[in-house]
Amino acid sequence: MQYSIIYFSYRMLIFLLLFFANVVYAGNQIEDSPIGYWKTIDDVTGKPKAIVQILEGQDKLLSGRIIKIFPQPGYDQYALCTACHGERHNQRIVGMIFLKNLKKSQGMKNLWANGEILDPKNGKLYRSTIRLLNNGQKLNVRGYIGLPLFGRTQTWIKESGS
Repeated sequence: MQYSIIYFSYRMLIFLLLFFANVVYAGNQIEDSPIGYWKTIDDVTGKPKAIVQILEGQDKLLSGRIIKIFPQPGYDQYALCTACHGERHNQRIVGMIFLKNLKKSQGMKNLWANGEILDPKNGKLYRSTIRLLNNGQKLNVRGYIGLPLFGRTQTWIKESGS
């Protein structure tokens, strides 16, 4: 009788250890996601520039749409992208998809790469990567030509409530 109680206790202990080890492992596998709303910050003034929504398509690629612009003095919030080419030419900047084709990196956590980003000021397209930082509260967005070494990075802030 005493042997069966010890045997049962031993098996229960093993079960609980395996269960909690699995829970901890599964918790570490959950990644943050860039999907949601982000506030872009002006590089020069440090003031909010726009609200961007990051979306995931059916193809699992990420894209970004400009939702709102915080107009700077002398800037029209209903501005058109006159410098853009193709389908974006003369399209309203608010509502425009300016970031697209970002694919989750298989080798690096919290990195999406091989996308493209549009600068609505000059209509130029750049290659792009995004990386989540600070437990998903900040997003580094890098636009570059050719090699990522030759580019510029902006840090966007997660919008509260998203």
